[in-house]
Amino acid sequence: MFLTALKSGQPEKCYIFHGEERYLLERCLSNLRTLLCPDGLDGFNYKRYEGRGLTIDEIENAIDTFPMFAERTLIEIHDFDIFKNDSKQIICDLLSDLPDHVCIVFIYSTIEYKPDGRQKINKEILKHVSVVDFVIQEQDKLVKWIKRHFSDCGKKISTADAEYLAFITGGLMASLNGEIEKTAAYSKHESITRKDIDAVVTPVLDTVAYKLTDALVSRDNQRALRTLDELFQMREAPHKLMYSISLKIRQLLVARICVENKLDKSSLMQMCNIRHDFQAKTLITTANKATLADCRNAVLYCSSTALELNSGTDPESRMIELVTKLAHRQ
Repeated sequence: MFLTALKSGQPEKCYIFHGEERYLLERCLSNLRTLLCPDGLDGFNYKRYEGRGLTIDEIENAIDTFPMFAERTLIEIHDFDIFKNDSKQIICDLLSDLPDHVCIVFIYSTIEYKPDGRQKINKEILKHVSVVDFVIQEQDKLVKWIKRHFSDCGKKISTADAEYLAFITGGLMASLNGEIEKTAAYSKHESITRKDIDAVVTPVLDTVAYKLTDALVSRDNQRALRTLDELFQMREAPHKLMYSISLKIRQLLVARICVENKLDKSSLMQMCNIRHDFQAKTLITTANKATLADCRNAVLYCSSTALELNSGTDPESRMIELVTKLAHRQ
């Protein structure tokens, strides 16, 4: 475990950092820098490289350079895919025999961490690295973190409102950190309210798509069209908006099937690959307002609309027509 090694003051020789939760990744990287480079990042014992244009010779030279007035050298390599490099065997040989004075970290930020497990050389490389996946936190941990950060700002927030804030921001700490500070600064009271959150927090695309789904199921055409306009205001590509709407409608169908078969929200989360409990709760609540036939028809309407968008149909007009049709069940 990385955190255990960090606390002991003895991190391993090689790590791969990747994952959606950039806040935790950056925090752990910062702690590693503090441990190995107590004199700061301007010193001789800290080396940072960007993957584009980086050569194997440069990596080898960095590894062979002894630290000065310190036990170890920290080498950060950002966005260098060791699994797709033409010199994978050389990289594997280097990592298999790293000196004790080195800690090398490969950070995957703008490129995807996706080693092909079918290739023997990739399996060999993985034997010599510790992979740390920074995943989105579970709901209970995330809510506690939100409350603690509001407390640091001199504010309180209820569990329900903390869950709501996590929901509309997508649950990523990197986004939440800024939104917490913004909301705390805006609120004039000791306790944060839902009204405070709605006043200053910008919801993510998925959250607005959830709101649209609920409006459609409630047959509230005006609210559905207002929510669709929110999606348009996000300036996302029409096909991305259509994908998000279609995904939520498909998830709604699965939620309705779960309701019909008396399955709990954990089953829904597993079937739809939903990370957060509060997202599943939202879908189940909405699904209880709909019929199975409505949900099935909605999926078919979305599919036909997506097909028409691929044929060059005016996207905004077609999506407005889709939302109106779904709201009225015609």
